[in-house]
Amino acid sequence: MKYETRSVPVEFITRDDGGDLSIEGYFAVFNSNYDLTPDMSESIAPHAFAETLSGDIRALINHDTTLVLGRTKAGTLQLREDERGLWGRVTINPNDGDALNLYERVKRGDVDQCSIGFDIVEEKTDFRDDGSVHWTIEKVNLWEVSCCTFPAYKETSISARAEQRDEIKRRELMAWKEKQKERLNHGTEGPDAPEASE
Repeated sequence: MKYETRSVPVEFITRDDGGDLSIEGYFAVFNSNYDLTPDMSESIAPHAFAETLSGDIRALINHDTTLVLGRTKAGTLQLREDERGLWGRVTINPNDGDALNLYERVKRGDVDQCSIGFDIVEEKTDFRDDGSVHWTIEKVNLWEVSCCTFPAYKETSISARAEQRDEIKRRELMAWKEKQKERLNHGTEGPDAPEASE
C-alpha cells in the first residue's frame, strides 16, 4: 500500500504567546480504532512514528501541497510521540494569509480535525471471530500532517484494504485445499474449510 491518508477525530487548540501564533494537537492517537467500513478497521500502534520523525515532514491544509503551514526542516513544525499519540505544533507565519485564516478558523472551532499522509512499512492483520478484519499499523514513513475541514478515508484506501483482505482469504482457502488433498492421500479427514470471500 502506498501513500495513505487517515483522519483523526481529535481537536486542535490555538495559542497566542505574545504575538507568536501556533496551532497544536494530536495528528494520530494510538490504539484507537478507525473504521473504514462496518467490517474493516485500523489502529496505530505506539511507536509507529519513532523512526520517521527525523525526516522532513510538512504541515498542510487539507493535504494541499500548495498550502504549506510548516515544515520540520525549517523548525516551523514540531512533532513528537507520547503515550497518547503523535502530537504536533505548527508555528503560524504572520505574513501568510492562508495560515492566518486557518488559525482563526481553528480558534473559532470551524476547523478542528486532522489527517496524516504516510506509507505503511509494517502492519499486522487480525481476522476476528465476527468476520471483521482489523489492521494494526506498526511502522510508517510519515510525509505530512494536515488540518482538515472534512477529514475522511479515500475510496482508494478502502478498496485497497478490501482487496488485501480478500487476497489473504483466498490464500488461506488455497492452503486449506492443499492440506485437504494431503489428508485424502493419507486417508484422514480435516477440519471445516475457512469461509471464502464473496
